Amino acid sequence: MPFKRRNAGKGHYYVDEDGSKFDGVTTLLSDGVPKPALINWAANTTADYAVDHWDELSRNTISERINKLRRARFAERDRAAKRGTEVHALAERLIRGEEVDVPDELAGHVESYVKFLDEWKPVAVLVETPVANRRWRYAGTLDAVVDMPDGRRLLVDIKTARSGIFPETAYQLAAYAGAEVYLDADGNEQPMNELGISGALGIWVRADGYDLYPVDITESTHKTFLHIAHVARKTKDNKSLIGEALAPPEVAA
Repeated sequence: MPFKRRNAGKGHYYVDEDGSKFDGVTTLLSDGVPKPALINWAANTTADYAVDHWDELSRNTISERINKLRRARFAERDRAAKRGTEVHALAERLIRGEEVDVPDELAGHVESYVKFLDEWKPVAVLVETPVANRRWRYAGTLDAVVDMPDGRRLLVDIKTARSGIFPETAYQLAAYAGAEVYLDADGNEQPMNELGISGALGIWVRADGYDLYPVDITESTHKTFLHIAHVARKTKDNKSLIGEALAPPEVAA
């Protein structure tokens, strides 16, 4: 039996044929890659919210102000995540050649993605496809595999973050490219290495345009991902590293 992707609320997870879970690629990267830029982002987001809502906050009690400021970065994160999810859903339909109804707030992003499709003319081979590696116990869902007019078959990933494409995208795509199997349209496992993927692209889609970047998915990058996965797993299971507090030695009478 094949592995499966199961949806759970706003998230999802992956299980093998025996019911055991795979670690998700993006979760491993989140837990295993330091993100110092997020500290500055959180501070700046909170400060921006305070300035933009100064009069409103002044009418609240001190405890209410504190709570609103604490929640500001999470609200911004959730808005960005929702925008990314919606853009991905529309992009999935567009690359399949379907017509879509576009919400006004996403019109710029969709126009930018359509421009990418018109200018580069990729042909979809796989779209939103689960992949898994049993040897290294990870799974994930790739955005697309496409055939380019020059004959290359490439792994493609869409990013909508305001700050662009981060280097860990290379580890993410190397993990997908290094998977052992993927699920076809009928939910059956197929060997990943038979796809003949020769490279990867990251598309930074914005309301004002897009940029396309080559992404390194070589064996070396995949090995680095495996190291990241090892660190992520070890730091999740590190409570046994510190023992019980020691009592002082008894002093002989």
